[in-house]
Formats: sequence, structure tokens, C-alpha cells
Amino acid sequence: MCGRFGFEQEYVQLALFYQATLQAIDPGPRFNIAPTQLVAVVLEDENERILTEYRWGLVPHWAKDPSVGNRMINARAETVATRPAFRDAFKHRRCVIPASRFYEWQRAGSRKIPHSIQRDDGEPMNLAGLWASWRDPERDEELRSCTIITTSANAMMRPLHDRMPVILDDDLVERWLDPDLSDATELQEMLRPYPDQDLSAYPISD
Repeated sequence: MCGRFGFEQEYVQLALFYQATLQAIDPGPRFNIAPTQLVAVVLEDENERILTEYRWGLVPHWAKDPSVGNRMINARAETVATRPAFRDAFKHRRCVIPASRFYEWQRAGSRKIPHSIQRDDGEPMNLAGLWASWRDPERDEELRSCTIITTSANAMMRPLHDRMPVILDDDLVERWLDPDLSDATELQEMLRPYPDQDLSAYPISD
């Protein structure tokens, strides 16, 4: 599960990090990004790598209305290649959703204590994502949306949750974004838990 995350880096720096063309206005630091909000995405579009913003919560092209996306903020790695809502995007419309940190809550008696999880080196986390395009039939307007792929938790995460977002190694980003790559086996191999020793977690205030 990945239901909230934060991103504080400037978009200009982010575009340099991913060697992408910036096509979005920097909203400034965001510490509590929620589903249905716009999030930064990196993808290959017409042979150009771009940094733009899509709505979080994937709306498939066949959806009757965009509210479907409220239930599709995450896609499970185990079924992403076969589930109708995600399988076409898994082959042809992949993206990276940058994050400084994501959040999970640990139950302590009657309380739930939020924890921040981030890379130890301070670099952006490359959350593996998918995107889709949906057209509003009444307004004839396009809505682009995205989802975050999740996998089983690594040992560091298990005390907090049994799932975690797929965090791609930096050297896998280019391959993941390659629109010509459609081999499900190779793609599936990338959807593994991130190494324990490269992440840290600590409790934060409500």
C-alpha cells in the first residue's frame, strides 16, 4: 500500500536528475500528497523524456467517469500484467513517480503512529508507475492519470506494513521507461522489494 507521500525537491533539479524536459509548474515543497491530487511523473512521450503532472488514481480509457481512479491509486505487482485496468499500461505506458518519502502508520495500542520512509542517500525515490489517458465524453477533454505499483514489503518495512511501493534502482529507470520494452517477464523482474540497507524509517508527528 502507498496512500500518502511527500516530495520537496525543486522541479528544475528533478528534471536535471532524470534528464527530462520540464513541462510543469513547480508547486513548491509538498509534504502530504494525497490520492486524486496532481503528482510529478517522468515518462517517455514521442521519443522525449518529460517531467509533467498527472492525477494520482488511474482512470482507464474505458471508464464511465473519473471516480474509478479513486480506487486505483495502487497496482499490485503480482497482478499488474493481467488485471484489465492495468495490463495495457504495464506494456506500453509506464512512468516514474518521484518521491522524497512515503508514509505508513504503525498501530501502538489505540494509536496509529505515522512513519516516514526514505532513501538513505537523500536522492529521489523512483516509484514505478503506470499512466492512462481518459477522455471526458461531455467536455471532450483529456485526463491523464497514474498509479503506483506495490510489492511485498522488505524486512525493514514489515513491522509497518506488508506492502511497499516498488522503488526502482537508478540504473533501471531508463529501461523501465523504454516504450519499446513490452516483455512481461523482464518488466516483472524489476518489481521487487527495495534493499533494506538503502532505506530508513522513523516516526513523525501526526
